[in-house]
Amino acid sequence: MKRNTKLIKLTSIFLILILAMAAFSGCGSSGGGSEAEGEATGALTFEDAPIQWTMQSIWVPSITLWRGDKYFVDLINRQALGELYIEYNEGGALVTTSDEVFDAVRTGSIDMATDWPSYWEGRDTAFGLVTSTPMILTPGDYMIWYWQGGGLELVQKLYDEYNIVWYPHSVTSPESGQRTNVPIYELDDYAGLKLRQCGRVQAMILEQLGAGAVFMPGADIYLSLDRGVVDGAEFSVPECDWNMAFQEISKYSVVPGWHQPGPISGVMINKDSFAELPDHVKYLFKEAAMSSMMWAWTYFEYSSIGYQKNFSDAGIETSRLSDEALAQIQQIAWDVLIQDAKDNPNHAKLAYSQVRYLYGYQDWRAMQEPFTHGRNPEGLNEAYAALEQIAKDHGVYDEVIATEEDCIARAEAQVHWEPGTEYVQNPLAQ
Repeated sequence: MKRNTKLIKLTSIFLILILAMAAFSGCGSSGGGSEAEGEATGALTFEDAPIQWTMQSIWVPSITLWRGDKYFVDLINRQALGELYIEYNEGGALVTTSDEVFDAVRTGSIDMATDWPSYWEGRDTAFGLVTSTPMILTPGDYMIWYWQGGGLELVQKLYDEYNIVWYPHSVTSPESGQRTNVPIYELDDYAGLKLRQCGRVQAMILEQLGAGAVFMPGADIYLSLDRGVVDGAEFSVPECDWNMAFQEISKYSVVPGWHQPGPISGVMINKDSFAELPDHVKYLFKEAAMSSMMWAWTYFEYSSIGYQKNFSDAGIETSRLSDEALAQIQQIAWDVLIQDAKDNPNHAKLAYSQVRYLYGYQDWRAMQEPFTHGRNPEGLNEAYAALEQIAKDHGVYDEVIATEEDCIARAEAQVHWEPGTEYVQNPLAQ
């Protein structure tokens, strides 16, 4: 066979050049991804970002709800690589107590923090609706309401009053129940018990059941339950409860988690800090929040499989409330919701929007049973009628309807922020 020697020589030269370039660029080296290597190749690093933020989780390391916070920060840092870097700090690292976190963000002492909105109910009762309210929205309901039904827009107006930009970034499955040392099946079983409970409305319901609600930080629950200061306590999902060692100091898990059926955590951002971001970086936050919320929900839901088995293997018994007991709690929850709406226009606005979503969704949800999520709570139609009138009385009805209609139109048009235009947090610039 006759060979093309000229072609062979050219091929050899080409291979030598490729090998030389690979050696020069460090390809094939045993190290990987180091900052020094990044500098050698011109790759961006977190330190290159001209905007550096300080952020703190509201959760200490032993409370694994920090997972959603860390996921969100890591996601933003990678999406905004070279433009914004957010320094993640564990709960308590910069601001000692959760009560101080809100003001630290509001005043700009720190640029960003995560929150559990119910903690701010002392400022406005409407904050209790931003996260989980007893017997109403489930995780799936919250996600639909926030991202499609006007929830984000209406809640942002609440945080606007405090110089804060806010996004929901994490949701878990319903909380794993009240950890007690006595079984609870009927409402009478609550009588005389002292229970650690988070949330103003939750406490009001317990009081009507004859129990006493005790507020205390998560870190104090173990010793209080172990020493009999309280008869039971709730905190979070199975992974979190297990890591707080509740299996060591309780015998029963009282389910379902009626007190927190759709726990939401959020990201608080100082408005002045947010305003300094380039428009395309601002745009990342909502998209990252939606992604992070889905990640958190699926992570904690899946982890509950193994951790609930851990509780069962440790001998923790399940004490399930009867359907009759849950129906009575539902009616109490409606009564409290309606009274709070009468007392506070901000509360009425959010309550009406949430119940309007449930009211509109009920037929489709019922048609798809059992292959859907959540439930149509008993008494929904009556609660809707009452809240609609309250919203009109407060003058917030038109705002709720207009916000919902705007969200529907924007979603159907699939409107996104356009490069070169000013980013409006929400609704998006059109």
